[in-house]
Amino acid sequence: MQKLIIAIVSNEDSTAASRALTKGGFSVTRLATTGGFLQVGNTTLLIGTEDDRVAELVGILKKYCATHKKVVPTTESLGRGLRRDGVAPEITVGGATYFVLDVADMGKL
Repeated sequence: MQKLIIAIVSNEDSTAASRALTKGGFSVTRLATTGGFLQVGNTTLLIGTEDDRVAELVGILKKYCATHKKVVPTTESLGRGLRRDGVAPEITVGGATYFVLDVADMGKL
């Protein structure tokens, strides 16, 4: 059966992930998207593939879409200078969120 994988990745990881997927023989469409907790730019990848290649695709995403820590200033920390309570929180960003959908028909024209 054919599948459509929708993968939401950080902009920082999108180029390397797209290149690796393309090198692996996957056709990838990149869409600029915004959303989530931080309201920052993401890239949504649309990838059509056969059912037996989904695990390979997910493996590539795991390799190229790593999570990392990022300091995110909040409006509460603005204007507080170097005071201890003015330090912006550190959060985990990156990684990938993906969805695997069954596709009734897929083709290229």
